[in-house]
Amino acid sequence: MALDGLPVSCPSARWRGPPLFAQPPLGRPQRQPHAPEPVVPETTVVADARAWSLAPGRRLRTRVAGVFLCLPLLARVHFEHLVSDASYPGSAMVPATSALLSLLVLKLLDKERRRHINDFNCDEAVGLFAGLNRPPKKSYATDYSYRTIRDQQHKLLSGWIGAVAPLLFPQANTFSLDFHPIPFRGDDTGLDQHYLPRRGKAGTRVLSFFAQEHESQVVCYANANLTRRDQAGEALQFVEFWQALTGVNPPWLYFDSQAVPYPALSQLNQRGIWFVTIRRRGAAILRRLSALPASQWRQAVIDTAPRRHQRLRYLDETVHLPGYQGALRQLAVTGLGRAQPTLFLSNNAQESARALIVRYASRNRVEDGLGISVNFFHLDCLASEVRLNGDLDTTMTVLANGCYRWLAKQLRGFDTAAPKQLYRKFVETGGVVEIQSERIVVHFDKRCHNPLLREAALDQPRQAIPWLRNLPVVFQYP
Repeated sequence: MALDGLPVSCPSARWRGPPLFAQPPLGRPQRQPHAPEPVVPETTVVADARAWSLAPGRRLRTRVAGVFLCLPLLARVHFEHLVSDASYPGSAMVPATSALLSLLVLKLLDKERRRHINDFNCDEAVGLFAGLNRPPKKSYATDYSYRTIRDQQHKLLSGWIGAVAPLLFPQANTFSLDFHPIPFRGDDTGLDQHYLPRRGKAGTRVLSFFAQEHESQVVCYANANLTRRDQAGEALQFVEFWQALTGVNPPWLYFDSQAVPYPALSQLNQRGIWFVTIRRRGAAILRRLSALPASQWRQAVIDTAPRRHQRLRYLDETVHLPGYQGALRQLAVTGLGRAQPTLFLSNNAQESARALIVRYASRNRVEDGLGISVNFFHLDCLASEVRLNGDLDTTMTVLANGCYRWLAKQLRGFDTAAPKQLYRKFVETGGVVEIQSERIVVHFDKRCHNPLLREAALDQPRQAIPWLRNLPVVFQYP
């Protein structure tokens, strides 16, 4: 007999298993195999502030020990008081401070989707950062975010910016404003249609507004509780926010043509706020400019590095716009790499034309900052499995941005580094968190950038962490 066409003499054709038609021997009972034991699911560990332990001698291994570098800043600004003053909800299992810290730590870690929160479910050190035994599950993050309201976000932003402004931008005088539509693919009830430049078409979006301090690149205001009717007055809302916080109006504002309508421009002018914006190019305006003789145009050189288009031609004139009380200064500029002239509007007549052009050209920083927020702080992830309240999500983005800007300012040579670079070199560092009787010691693994952290001495002076039973955090490097 051959198997699969092979002769019996072929070794590979020989049957090596039990006899094909074997019968149990007579008189001998057949042994029954043991029944498999039932599979019992493991007990799920629930995030509970009452279940965590700071017993001396505990050692917690983590691959993101660098996230503890932000604890001194959070303790310095009294984060627990900011949360209490904003009246955020909490419970005995997850207090309000721990709930917000568990959401903030997701922003500090390079997670492009919030559903990746499950990657840290077993990381006790990440839970310790928020004063919990484990990080909460994604279902809790969603439920908690919708228990918050805009008034709480506004109070938290006021307290946070009031605390970090003296540390990060004590001489703030210029702010860049911009809207950012966040794509949303869920239930579109209550949402408006907004244009999304990255896709070139309108769709269901969550409209958010951001204000960024120009010099330090710190995002200092956010609001995602907007409709199309609220869009026109949001710049004035930021002015009111800053005036209530500091007692003065912001001196300079940069924004595009869609951010502030002409009547709102008149209100900014009445408040004594200088602004630079761009006017839409109408067909009649372009025909008039093209008919002007070349002798009326002046030349300027913008030699700021690394600028590609440096030699410009501009026309400085005064215009009157509907809804605006008084006259505005208009600069028509060619040579910026566009086929048609760019129209700049400003209410400042003392600045030179070159200075106004340079001022608005630097507004690209806010667009770069929003790009970083989308890429690193996962601002555009409302379509993920964890659908957070958009307004709370943008508020957490402001806080995470401030943490990274503070960390960059403390590290020599990294004051302008992007969050992703800081995360890769400093935050994403393995280590062991050791609980001692009078302090919490974070032992960092050996890395080439540890000397910069040692030189920065981020744990000096020592700050007691209230949500860690007032124990200070100390950093040690090999």
